[in-house]
Amino acid sequence: MNIKSGFLALLAAGLLVTAVAPAAAPASAAPAAASASSADVTTLQEAVRALPVAAEDNLGFDRDRYFGHWVDADGDCQDTRAEVLVQESKGSPNYTSAQRCTVANSRWVTGFDNRTHKSATTVQIDHTVPAHEAWGSGARSWTQDRRIAFYNDLGYPGSLNAQPGTLTKAKQTSGPEGWVPPSNRCTYIAQWITVKTRWGLTVDSSEKAALVRSADACPTSRLSITKI
Repeated sequence: MNIKSGFLALLAAGLLVTAVAPAAAPASAAPAAASASSADVTTLQEAVRALPVAAEDNLGFDRDRYFGHWVDADGDCQDTRAEVLVQESKGSPNYTSAQRCTVANSRWVTGFDNRTHKSATTVQIDHTVPAHEAWGSGARSWTQDRRIAFYNDLGYPGSLNAQPGTLTKAKQTSGPEGWVPPSNRCTYIAQWITVKTRWGLTVDSSEKAALVRSADACPTSRLSITKI
């Protein structure tokens, strides 16, 4: 699976965020969440105002139980973490073995801080919308298959990104009302809004207020969002 070109297009466009339908996975891998619809094209400012508001309820969240772990959706021995590292690599990755399952090193520029990393051990794969946030915003009512598909979403390049461990630790499960990255904030806000819209997740009132303020402070950009 390789959507490197889509990811590079995202970076080149800055604020242009395009969500595409995920590739079909074998039955033993991450199950398909649902049939993808055609893409909806809107602006960042319109998309944020269209997000439905509901109270966030995180009671009962258990990531391992309800979202699982990284999967190898296409059966090539690379799990989701490895797939993201490969597609975001600025060069040819080196692997820990001849089977090319686990990435050892390459060069990555992390969007949270625009810093360059050469060892895979120095970056984490960040869920733009954390599983904890998703659970409280509607995922608690999903099927297990849909939650696993969300957790391993390679169909949209802004869902999962390699980021510095220090900043993913600072972010933890925070929404944009509590944390935004030091760099590329408008891109991050656009990605957050796209993921929420793509998966039909709600926002709470403080989250929406923060998103509207942030979006209105960003340049107008067009989002093409394929809903799942």
